[in-house]
Amino acid sequence: MCGKAKTGSGKTLAFGLPVLANLVKAVPCRPTALALVPTRELAVQVCDELDPLARAAGRRVTAIYGGAKIEAQRKELLDGVDFVVATPGRLIDLLQQGDLKLDAVTVVIVDEADRMADMGFLPQVEWLLRHIPGGHQTLLFSATLDGVVDSLIKRYQHDPVMHEVQSETVTVDRMVHHFFKVHQLDKTKVAAAVARHVGRTIMFTRTKFGADRLARDLKAEGIDAAAIHGDLRQNHREAALADFGSGKLAVMVATDVAARGLHIDDVDVVIHFDPPEDHKTYLHRSGRTARAGESGIVATLVLWDQELEVKRMMKRVGIEQNMVDLFSNDKRLVDLAAWDPKA
Repeated sequence: MCGKAKTGSGKTLAFGLPVLANLVKAVPCRPTALALVPTRELAVQVCDELDPLARAAGRRVTAIYGGAKIEAQRKELLDGVDFVVATPGRLIDLLQQGDLKLDAVTVVIVDEADRMADMGFLPQVEWLLRHIPGGHQTLLFSATLDGVVDSLIKRYQHDPVMHEVQSETVTVDRMVHHFFKVHQLDKTKVAAAVARHVGRTIMFTRTKFGADRLARDLKAEGIDAAAIHGDLRQNHREAALADFGSGKLAVMVATDVAARGLHIDDVDVVIHFDPPEDHKTYLHRSGRTARAGESGIVATLVLWDQELEVKRMMKRVGIEQNMVDLFSNDKRLVDLAAWDPKA
């Protein structure tokens, strides 16, 4: 089966429920179901979502990912796990060290295949698929089904049934988009002014260093903020995500990779502190605030030398509106929800 679905469309339960309902109980180190995901945050999230369902069915699910102690993961496998949710790199490590075998796997799920491709993980995914004996079912989910993802489908799926859930343009139409032309020295203050008057906010930067610096500068402006990216210890990342999810933390600053696939409800505003590199990234980022049919507010901060780049991106996404010159003392930032950018 092949599913075209954006993040937040409920695909975890769509594959998790039928898999768990039909899953054969595993023996130690030989799971019977495997889900491959691009990031450790997504591995933890999918595992947490499936865990109560697995327990109800008398099955065990665990997350396997890099950045955590491999000894603890070995023990989980030895104790017997039926459903493994894993990032490709750590799973290959365990396979090559003899801590895991895939000969009992009856169903494989490749989740977020398009992001796997963007992050350069498809060679690892293909290596794993080649090392799983025949006779299993392969499910693939992706926001797009072209290019290398299409090649993966043709190579490892046989006459797949295709399902599609809600197109990207529907999500874009449910967002209110703001494009603010700002000065470099006033940029952080603009971001702080927006966050100060709304609820939960996710801000995106292009680099890990930029995420750390922005979180630090926001704190200096009196905003509770934390950064998440690949260089943070896993326990720090999980603590920040938990605080943000519970509402204890007002702002999460994230890189694209760290935020991919995160399911956090009720995000009021997404701020592209650094404009995205392409229109697909704009959609992925902005989708944090327009999940499962909900509406949301998206603001992009644009420096003078980024205007042409952002205008090209807007055209690709299908957004036709003007950029607004803005300073951090603009009174309209007090109630961004009431500001109609097309008025």
